[in-house]
Amino acid sequence: MLRAVILFLLLANGLYYAWSQGLLAAYGLAPTVESEPQRLQQQIHPEMVEVLPPNSADAAPAPAPAEAASASVAAAEPTECLTAGPFDAARGTALARSLAALPAGSWTLDEAVEPGRWIVYMGRYPNTDWVDRKKAELRGMRVKYEAPPKALEPGLSLGGFDSEAAANKSLGDLTQRGVRTARVVLEHPEVRGVQLRLPAVDAAIKTQLDGLKPALAGRPLRAC
Repeated sequence: MLRAVILFLLLANGLYYAWSQGLLAAYGLAPTVESEPQRLQQQIHPEMVEVLPPNSADAAPAPAPAEAASASVAAAEPTECLTAGPFDAARGTALARSLAALPAGSWTLDEAVEPGRWIVYMGRYPNTDWVDRKKAELRGMRVKYEAPPKALEPGLSLGGFDSEAAANKSLGDLTQRGVRTARVVLEHPEVRGVQLRLPAVDAAIKTQLDGLKPALAGRPLRAC
């Protein structure tokens, strides 16, 4: 009985080996082939396939070196705030027409008031020799002086003031110190008009400002 069982197992193992190796395929007995060689033949350049790490598909591509450098230079370009004025209504209108050549939003014209200005003045003298003589007298009295506006040359200014009252007070003090021929003069009256403001002037805008000089009528551009 034991011998029959052993013989049966040997026979069964032999048949399984022959079946698994396809030796019985001629009799219609063979295992199912799981591989699909036709799919490998349909692949195009499989060696070019690159396996990416997780979430790499969602990452934005890095900018090219030239693009990154350009963006960095643009971000670092310095700007400055400049202003000029005030200008009266007529000059402001003419200035606005000239400013139309600048980029939109790069400038504003705001209402502004420049107060009148008075000076304590000595002059007008016949020539510069008289001016030099008065300068020597003022140095002897330890009184400070400076050149007056061009319209009042040749002469001397002993101080400028934002109100006539302040100028008269200074004149009184100077008289007590020995100054006899000075008087209060209106340098310019109050000016109501518009003030030019350029909040962010870069290199490109600065090159265009040279063409605005005639419209500025001699008013300098200064830091805000």
